[in-house]
Amino acid sequence: MAEAALLLLSEAAAERDAREKLALWDGRPDTTAPLTDRQTDSVLELKAAAEDLPVPTELPIEDLCSLTTHSLPIAQTSVVPESTEDILLKGFASLDMKDERIETAQQFFSWFAKLQTQMDQDEESKYRQMRDYLSGFQEQCDAILNDVNSALQHLESLQKQYLFVSNKTGALHEACEQLLKEQSELVELAENIQQKLSYFNELETINTKLNSPTLSVNSEGFIPMLAKLDDCITYISSHPNFKDYPIYLLKFKQCLSKALQLMKTYTVNTLQNLTNQLLKRDPSSVPNADNAFTLFYVKFRVAAPKVRTLIEQIEQRSEKIPEYQQLLNDIHQCYLDQRELLLGPSITCTVTELTSQNNRDHCALIRSGCAFMVHVCQDEHQLYNEFFTKPTSKLDELLEKLCMSLYDVFRPLIIHVIHLETLSELCGILKNEVLEDHVQNNAEQLGAFAAGVKQMLEDVQERLVYRTHIYIQTDITGYKPAPGDLAYPDKLVMMEQIAQSLKDEQKKIPLEASFSDVRLEEAEPTNSLTKSGSAESLSPRPQTTISPADLHGMWYPTVRRTLVCLSKLYRCIDRAVFQGLSQEALSACIQSLLGASESISKNKTQIDGQLFLIKHLLILREQIAPFHTEFTIKEISLDLKKTRDAAFKILNPMTVPRFFRLNSNNALIEFLLEGTPEIREHYLDSKKDVDRHLKSACEQFIQQQSKLFVEQLEEFLTKVSALKAMASQGGPKYTLSQQPWAQPAKVSDLVASAYKTIKAKLPLTLRSMSLYLSNKDTEFILFKPVRNNIQQVFQKFHVLLKEEFSAEDIQIIACPSMEQLNLLLSVSK
Repeated sequence: MAEAALLLLSEAAAERDAREKLALWDGRPDTTAPLTDRQTDSVLELKAAAEDLPVPTELPIEDLCSLTTHSLPIAQTSVVPESTEDILLKGFASLDMKDERIETAQQFFSWFAKLQTQMDQDEESKYRQMRDYLSGFQEQCDAILNDVNSALQHLESLQKQYLFVSNKTGALHEACEQLLKEQSELVELAENIQQKLSYFNELETINTKLNSPTLSVNSEGFIPMLAKLDDCITYISSHPNFKDYPIYLLKFKQCLSKALQLMKTYTVNTLQNLTNQLLKRDPSSVPNADNAFTLFYVKFRVAAPKVRTLIEQIEQRSEKIPEYQQLLNDIHQCYLDQRELLLGPSITCTVTELTSQNNRDHCALIRSGCAFMVHVCQDEHQLYNEFFTKPTSKLDELLEKLCMSLYDVFRPLIIHVIHLETLSELCGILKNEVLEDHVQNNAEQLGAFAAGVKQMLEDVQERLVYRTHIYIQTDITGYKPAPGDLAYPDKLVMMEQIAQSLKDEQKKIPLEASFSDVRLEEAEPTNSLTKSGSAESLSPRPQTTISPADLHGMWYPTVRRTLVCLSKLYRCIDRAVFQGLSQEALSACIQSLLGASESISKNKTQIDGQLFLIKHLLILREQIAPFHTEFTIKEISLDLKKTRDAAFKILNPMTVPRFFRLNSNNALIEFLLEGTPEIREHYLDSKKDVDRHLKSACEQFIQQQSKLFVEQLEEFLTKVSALKAMASQGGPKYTLSQQPWAQPAKVSDLVASAYKTIKAKLPLTLRSMSLYLSNKDTEFILFKPVRNNIQQVFQKFHVLLKEEFSAEDIQIIACPSMEQLNLLLSVSK
């Protein structure tokens, strides 16, 4: 145990001493090489590595002690432990201290110091060995380092030699490249100088060719020479910094002027020679004027290839060089002057001849004249394209000037036309046949002609509007009806009898259907406007009976004139102007109908005047309705009884209030009478004048008929209402049956008289409605409010009887029941 303690003590002392030495090394203030943390760690690592080395021949004391300590367990297993003294003796023997004895403390400390010194020496031996071992490695590394340094010195010497040789080689290569570059630049410079000089050198060659007396614009070398001249001028013009630039540019311009003059002279002479040949031709040698006119194109077309190639060259260069554009303008002007010189007199002569042939037929004149000018314009454009490839506005200017010949002849004739049919037909010809059919299909060639036609159309429209104003004032507003015009209902009865006799005759010959064709009668024959649909026959009405009033010949004259007038205007003038004229015409027509209705009411009966007015307002309203789409004076009626109820459910009543375009009369009457004021006001904005008067006429008819049948009953109910009002305001109480005018007997007479009136006059009213309207739906719709008014009066009367009279009095009065009344009124359904 003592030895182990001694060993541990010695190890701790050694480690402490090592650390103290290291601390002393670093702690010296004048140290020149202080150890860093890394170096300190390295020393400790070296120490640890030294401890791992093989054990030397002579083991240190601690190793001996360790061996002794490790061998103790083995000894214990086989030998009896020795005494402490034996162990110490053996230890001292191992330390060569057998003969020494330690008796005093001083001896112990001396021994211990000696022992510690010995231990330090033994411990440092492994470090010394390691140091020697490392020193050997250091010497080897120093030798290797010396060899490496020597090699680096040799390499550095080689690198310097390589850089010297490389620099010399690069300098030689750059010198060679610079020489080659300079050589290339000199060659390129020489080529550029030669190329630039080539443009200047061409001056003499071009000038020589232009001054040659044998030069011709048709020769093969002229066009290439012209192209070379253009290239030279373009090049020199783009390099104003060249020496002698103004001089050479001026000389080249002079050459260009010579070349242009040659081309202009050739082209102008060719065109003028053609014109002179045609003008000098003997007119007697030409069979007719048409052939003479044809020669004006044939000769030019034959000569066109001679100059077209040259003109194409000029057109190609005109956008780049101003001189060519000026030459092209001069050639255009020369060509158009020659054409005007030829065509001007011929066109004037032809138009004069057409005028003399159609001096009384303006429509034929305008057709033939326009057709002639259309051919002239088309032929001129085609001939122009034979010579030129690019268009010019001067051609249209010439054609507009030539077209004015027709306008100058036609305009004086327009201001003397007074017939609307002729004016409207002229408008149709100019607008539809000429502008729409011809000009729109060939707007490019007929653009100039369209300008003259539009001017003629404006003049005709202006004349048409003026004559329409006069026509409205004289033939509609100022119309004085003849006795036959107001012979209602006699003429209707007579026509009905005729129709019935024809129907009886037709029964003998079975037919699939019976229709009544009604056509507008015009003073003049059918013209182009009629063909377009504005005056076509009215569509047949598929029903068994047709009112005589529906026949066009039975219409009141002002209605016929108004509709014919509007049909003539609709396709001829602008919509805004048409709306103003139509308003004026309709207002005049309505006033004439109101006057005729009043006269018929005075001469016959009031119902005749009212039905006459209603029927003609319906006719007027139906015939002007298509003006909002495409106007044709047609009367179309379809049987919509089965589909009307379903259609009404589908259609929105706020947008289409029970109104059908094809059967407009019935729906219109029903709508005007039943529609709400807001909807009526919205609808009447379009045709408010006609609809307003139609509504007023229907309301007057309903009011008059209601008054005719139940006026006495309404007066009786009014008296009773007044009596009740007095009693409610504090007046004396009353018993209605005791009133002199309300006794049951008198009330019975009153009711019987009303019922008798209804029974007697109702068939006459329905007969008149059938005679004028001849449409069950229309009659039902118009009479429905009358029937409702009668029923309401009798319902009020029944209520009054139950409130004011006893059962006996009611039996005395014997008022017809509502079932009886409805049965009597059912004949109107």
